[in-house]
Amino acid sequence: MKAAYPIVMSKGKDHIIVFVPDFNINTQGVDYADAMEMARDAIGLMGIDMEDEKEVIPLPSALEDIVKERESDAVTLVDVDFADYRRKNDMRTVRRNVSLPSWLNAEADRAGLNVSALLQTALKQELRIQDQ
Repeated sequence: MKAAYPIVMSKGKDHIIVFVPDFNINTQGVDYADAMEMARDAIGLMGIDMEDEKEVIPLPSALEDIVKERESDAVTLVDVDFADYRRKNDMRTVRRNVSLPSWLNAEADRAGLNVSALLQTALKQELRIQDQ
């Protein structure tokens, strides 16, 4: 799912403070560009965590519905592609039991093939997933 979430950025003493209303989270950056990147990262992390917990990811609020606390606050949108975020950041490995005929396993061993790597390559090809 790809979406654009509103964020509120406030200039602090040393950092730009970011509030993400739809997730009720805060983050910060050293400047506006860094703050937006940190917001994207925080939203992506929350989103994939919610997916893992079988929770519904909130839909983005309308930009015009976001209320600033201070006149100097900046309200803008940050786009997040949760599937892309997961591919780039969720590098945990999982064990999966795969059944092969004994003769095929023996041939793979003799050829020095890494069956796990070969299976990953085949799955990416079948699912049309490009390495990034």
